[in-house]
Amino acid sequence: MSAADQPATDPSSTESRWFTEQHARSGSSFGLRIKSKLHAEQTPFQSIEIYDTTDWGKLMIIDGCTMVSTRDNFLYHEMMSHPALFTHARAKRVVIIGGGDCGTLREVLKHEEVEHAVQVEIDERVTRLSEQYFPELCESNKDPRAELLFIDGIKYMADCEPESLDVIIVDSTDPVGPAEGLFGAAFYATCHKALKPSGILVQQSESPLVHLDLIKAMRSAMRFADFTAVKTLTFPQPIYPTGWWSCTMARKGADLSGFRERGAATKQFETRYYNADIHKAALASPEFMRVALGD
Repeated sequence: MSAADQPATDPSSTESRWFTEQHARSGSSFGLRIKSKLHAEQTPFQSIEIYDTTDWGKLMIIDGCTMVSTRDNFLYHEMMSHPALFTHARAKRVVIIGGGDCGTLREVLKHEEVEHAVQVEIDERVTRLSEQYFPELCESNKDPRAELLFIDGIKYMADCEPESLDVIIVDSTDPVGPAEGLFGAAFYATCHKALKPSGILVQQSESPLVHLDLIKAMRSAMRFADFTAVKTLTFPQPIYPTGWWSCTMARKGADLSGFRERGAATKQFETRYYNADIHKAALASPEFMRVALGD
């Protein structure tokens, strides 16, 4: 987000007990009532703050923007992982670019067919602070199928062996700073090269209410990188601007019109938001998105 989108309220002030993120582009703001600031530091990549809230559990802020809360993170993490994994026939090798809070990694490893999941996060401090303040998100970090790397995700993908991966999940921050290079055709081309036939790329794609131009640009760049099918799924996310978020899937050499509905309906693991009906509903686009995106 731009500097104009930074929070106007200082939660450390004794006069104010709210964290408020103002989002200039949508003319809106979102606030959470806090009890205390638990941690703050400047890493080589970004600033990170952790708060304890009165009703939403722990809250992580990166560069002044809300990233994850205890109360609603399951919405994002489940939709970033399960639609793609239930669309793929049998994803054995998965790479997560970003995802430092480890919630997406946890969801990926609920799928027993996954044999190896690599999380590539540039800022190790995000993961270490998550282990301390969001331990429930990090419960799969010691899974023998998990590998945590703290390196540049763009370089990692560029160096990936061709046709070695089944699913790539880009769980990034907004397209500024360290994440800016994750939203362009050059990066998508490296993902396309690394994916096996019928492989799937999924990336968080901001709010369809205020970032539709970004979504259109992402989808265009994915197609330019030779992905044959592109689909944007929407889901609620209260702590993010507008409270409505999206992820965009792109597939290599196959379509995205269906998924393993029976497998999703009879899954042997717990979710709090995702199920087969939610997946079907997320494949439907509101009329304004259909018109704008050409679905």
